[in-house]
Amino acid sequence: MGAERCSDAQLLAILLGSGGRGYSALDSANALLEKYGTLSGLMNRSLEEVAQVKGIKVVRAIRLAAAYEICQRLLKEVARDA
Repeated sequence: MGAERCSDAQLLAILLGSGGRGYSALDSANALLEKYGTLSGLMNRSLEEVAQVKGIKVVRAIRLAAAYEICQRLLKEVARDA
């Protein structure tokens, strides 16, 4: 159906890649959104803070931070080209 039809939690789960014993990447994504409310509420948090959420750990927090940085750079690029 395409990425545009995915929920925020589903997109986060794709970035996370996998869950752990007894929980899925989608469970972790839902936990992130429950804690921070929205994608924008999640972004710009410290790696250590995000890694506190069950199933995230530092490597997954880094993936999320990298995705956020890519989005920031893309927005700057689009604004510059407009």
